[in-house]
Amino acid sequence: MFKMHIVDWSNRQAYQDQLERYFRVRHEIYVSGRQWRQIERPIPLEIDAFDTNDAIYLLGIEDDGTIAGGSRLVPTLKPHLLSEVFPMLVDGEPPRGADIYEWTRFFISPSLRRSGSPSRAAGVVLCGLQEASLSLGIGQLSVVCEAFWPARLEQLGWSVTRLGQVLNHPDGRILALLIQVSEEALASTRLAYGLDDASVIA
Repeated sequence: MFKMHIVDWSNRQAYQDQLERYFRVRHEIYVSGRQWRQIERPIPLEIDAFDTNDAIYLLGIEDDGTIAGGSRLVPTLKPHLLSEVFPMLVDGEPPRGADIYEWTRFFISPSLRRSGSPSRAAGVVLCGLQEASLSLGIGQLSVVCEAFWPARLEQLGWSVTRLGQVLNHPDGRILALLIQVSEEALASTRLAYGLDDASVIA
């Protein structure tokens, strides 16, 4: 099974090829697959306003360099999706803090998805998210997501707070959450996906 790699500004040069593949997979999933036309560009790379020098990428990389899955973390003290695009999803002000990051662009490569059953690849990416957040000193994650996600995360043992009401959006029913990062959530996610206690971070 693949490992998750933490990529930030300090080591981005070493991951240039993998990052380009990652942006191509994002285009395949979000533009070609989900038809998110507002982020379509002339080239088949899905890059938005929050892919900045401050972004942290969690890349699931197979031994042959294939991108198996990914996520992005953006510091909430900087402009991010919830603060700039979807503040209406929050009752009050979007949460901000040095230890609060926004989680976006979670995906599993289409070839690794399993219809009707949990994908072990999804477990690796979700465990990687919790594990990387713990190692980076991130205590909470905000996220804009589809309305089915809170129940799914709670089933995994994650502590989730709904920040506002569900919004009917052209891309589906969405809402904002605040997620607690914890060793307990990491352990319960490993158990749910049948993963051992070994680190999923490279």
